[in-house]
Amino acid sequence: MKTQQHRLWLTASAAALLAAGAAHAQTQTAPSSDSAVAEVVVTGIRQSLQSAVQMKKNTMEVVDSIRAEDIGKLPDPNVAETLTRIPGVQGYRYGGEGASPVGVGSGLTIRGLSGQTSSQVDGRSYFTAGGSEFNIESAIPGMIAGLDVYKNPSAEHIEGGIGGLIDIRTRKPLDLPKFSGSAAISGRYNDLVKQWQPEYFALLSHRWDTGAGEMGLLLAANYQKSWNRSDNAPGPGGANLRRVVRADNAEYIGNAAYNQAYAGRSDVAFLADVADPLALTAAQRAGLVNMAGVQINVNEEDIQRTRKGFSGAFQWKPHAGLEFYVDGNYNSYLYHQGYRFMNGADSRYVQGLQTSAFNTTEGLTIRNRNGGEDAVLAGQRFGAGTFLGSSFTSTGGDEHRLYETYIVAGGAKWSPTDDLDLKFDLSHVKADQEQDNRSANMVPRAGLTWDVTRTVGIPQKVAISGPSLSNPANWVLQTYANGTENIYDDVGDAAQLDGKLRVHDSFIEAVKFGARYYRKKSRFYNYSYSGKLLTADGLPLTVNQSNGVLASSVQDLVAASHTNWFGGDGGYSGGYLTFNPDSLLGDNVRNRFPLAGIPAEDSIPEVLLSRRKAVEQTYAGYGVVDFAFLNDRIRGNAGVRVVRTELDAEAMITDSTGATPSIVPNKKSNGYTDVLPTLNVTGYIQDDLLLRFGFGKGLTRPSVGDINPTVSVNVTNGTGSQGNPNLAPLRAKSYDLSLEKYFSKSAYASAALFYKDINGFALGVETCQTVPTSPAYSGSTPNNCPAGQYRVTQSVNADPGYAKGVEVAAQTFFDYDFAPSFLRNFGVQGSYTWVKTELPLLLAGVKVNARQPFQSDRNWSLAGLYENKRVSARVVYTYRSDFVLFGVAANPIDGRYVKGYGLLDASVNVNLRDDLSLSITASNLTNKAPNRYVGEPGGYETGVLRQYFMNGRIYGLSLRYKFGG
Repeated sequence: MKTQQHRLWLTASAAALLAAGAAHAQTQTAPSSDSAVAEVVVTGIRQSLQSAVQMKKNTMEVVDSIRAEDIGKLPDPNVAETLTRIPGVQGYRYGGEGASPVGVGSGLTIRGLSGQTSSQVDGRSYFTAGGSEFNIESAIPGMIAGLDVYKNPSAEHIEGGIGGLIDIRTRKPLDLPKFSGSAAISGRYNDLVKQWQPEYFALLSHRWDTGAGEMGLLLAANYQKSWNRSDNAPGPGGANLRRVVRADNAEYIGNAAYNQAYAGRSDVAFLADVADPLALTAAQRAGLVNMAGVQINVNEEDIQRTRKGFSGAFQWKPHAGLEFYVDGNYNSYLYHQGYRFMNGADSRYVQGLQTSAFNTTEGLTIRNRNGGEDAVLAGQRFGAGTFLGSSFTSTGGDEHRLYETYIVAGGAKWSPTDDLDLKFDLSHVKADQEQDNRSANMVPRAGLTWDVTRTVGIPQKVAISGPSLSNPANWVLQTYANGTENIYDDVGDAAQLDGKLRVHDSFIEAVKFGARYYRKKSRFYNYSYSGKLLTADGLPLTVNQSNGVLASSVQDLVAASHTNWFGGDGGYSGGYLTFNPDSLLGDNVRNRFPLAGIPAEDSIPEVLLSRRKAVEQTYAGYGVVDFAFLNDRIRGNAGVRVVRTELDAEAMITDSTGATPSIVPNKKSNGYTDVLPTLNVTGYIQDDLLLRFGFGKGLTRPSVGDINPTVSVNVTNGTGSQGNPNLAPLRAKSYDLSLEKYFSKSAYASAALFYKDINGFALGVETCQTVPTSPAYSGSTPNNCPAGQYRVTQSVNADPGYAKGVEVAAQTFFDYDFAPSFLRNFGVQGSYTWVKTELPLLLAGVKVNARQPFQSDRNWSLAGLYENKRVSARVVYTYRSDFVLFGVAANPIDGRYVKGYGLLDASVNVNLRDDLSLSITASNLTNKAPNRYVGEPGGYETGVLRQYFMNGRIYGLSLRYKFGG
């Protein structure tokens, strides 16, 4: 009850501040701004929207932007969440914050394409180790001046993302007042965790005139920590069809295959396996029960995220037309998850079985690959019941995943004449990632069982009857593993020359040109291991557990889970025992169990076969012509970018041709040249009514893992797998058409159509081949290949696909002359996107066209805005429809999709003085999460819950001071 009251109090407080702001409304005219696209020092919601609108209106490309409302203040406390306010951008929230669900890439889907984003900082390539995208969840909002999303970049932009380009803009000292700065102290609170976590931000900028010209120096730092919970209940996919054998049935009574202790009872049944449902009659199949999603586990994850950021910039202008600069940014992001899992092992004996009608079809189970009638294999699904004599296992784990990326750059801008601008830029990016995920398992003491009652619902209700799950005397230690111990080490260097020549007395206004050299080196090392036995003698646990180590004998190593699992909404509230995640750190487990053979942290042996290295070099040149004619009623640009890519890849493979197998490097090279034309044309039907057309050709290069030239075979069955360094990029032709109406400097409405014709999707294809590093296949298992050859699976570029859709967006404040005065401080902002994708996949040997993972057909965002001289406020609701998680499964019933859901966020900013403000934020006020279901959207939605999540609401409080402008 207290928890609910606390939630209501916090929500009511935010609402009260919103109401207070409206009650003290004072009409304020939107600040004026020059119409040219320039960096503006923003001071509020109106000015932020105005700057973004001018960027959209005056840039010839298809671009949407978000600008910070003040120094150190983006609209949201998470950059990924901010980007989902942009039309066509879909995001994911994992563990309560905008993030990638797998910790890789941007976590964003732009125009239906996931994992296809190019990332930049101030126009320079920026990436997270192990990939080509920047992991946007590691970005710190306070360090960012603005975000630009180019959906069809022109030839002057660096190639690399067919989905779109995200450019993170940072601040520069010569763009700020002479002496200025900002500092903030903040706190964040998750109502499941019930702890405050801090955030600190400081920025100082100074510019001064010297005898040698004007100079500017900016330094900024940010520290942010959050602590969230992810309570979840994963269950199994698959058909899991069962035949119900009642204990009072003649088949059961006297049959030694069944537990005769239940014989004759009408309330108990055995759930028997079904080898081939099609061997049964239609009436018999109607009585079968689908158990998909039933045996859920009780999981909780404490997720701590620590972000550190530093940035600095120095500019020197000896005189007009000449500037030298040096700047840099550093991002450190530690994802730390302590997890406690209690995994169920339900018995087959169920008391009080209840079912509901549900048709499990051949289409749902195998996509009806065998053709025919799409027969119904089962007519029911589990509804409720108590599984008698069930068991559990317990896992405690700790994951530390540290991402570090920094960029140092410098160069010069020179205008030798009034019509010629030149820029030379050098940059160095260093990106590291270390992933450490270790865990320990426990099993119940021999002979202990539980009765587990499950009731299907959202969430599924669980009741557990039996020995105490929190008593250390009831648990025995089993195994320890460091299942993921990986290191990624990437380095990127670039040199770029850009020029712009203005042309007079011609329909050609300017010629842009440039060249770029880029070299990226990526390395990967694996130190993972598993199977270390936590027993008294270092041997496998015996059946009677005579060599077992009771948890009660090592109570300092174990701990109970939280007791508010799902806030009590799941029936069972937690308190089960696991190995304490904190006890897994360092050499603690090794020191306590010397017979387990656990290596010391500083001497873990490398899994040499996992090592890989890749060096990618690109040579690019471009030319772009800006044009205007018909009295500037038609404006645009046309260009071409030519880029040469050269790749050297290396993997470690086993050479078995000699007397003794050895691990040797396998080196491969590849190269290709791309010509990437672009065209952008804007027609000014009126000065404030634009019709825009864009065309561009782009590419996304394969990931380092995709081109890894590894080779492995199975000498027993004659199969194998092989990487493909010759894998070509995804190449896309993109078409855009948009109509844009601008009502004022901060108000507009737009409607856009887009289509991307994509070639090069990779499919795994089997071929028969001789493997030079392995002996000729001589096994007895047929593999349908010529004598001595292996059937090897390798990814190859295959059939084309597409992404197409519609985007609609609008925003305005109601500060029009005809609007009532009380409305003029209110505004609205919204967007809607419909998108459809199709890509070819080979599923169980059959080629099908499927949607992209993480692509929702529909998403929309609606924001209510308020601002006067003292108070500004925003309430945002963001919705996305069903989408496939990770990828389409060969059999839909094995797949996972996320049902459509919406998120409600709010923020209030109160200017206590001109230089001091107080901010309150509230994220996920409706306490929604991306729940996962069995099947896939588009015909195989089941509504069968596979994993329910609860992350809690997050509140923030910030006090911000600024000076100098």
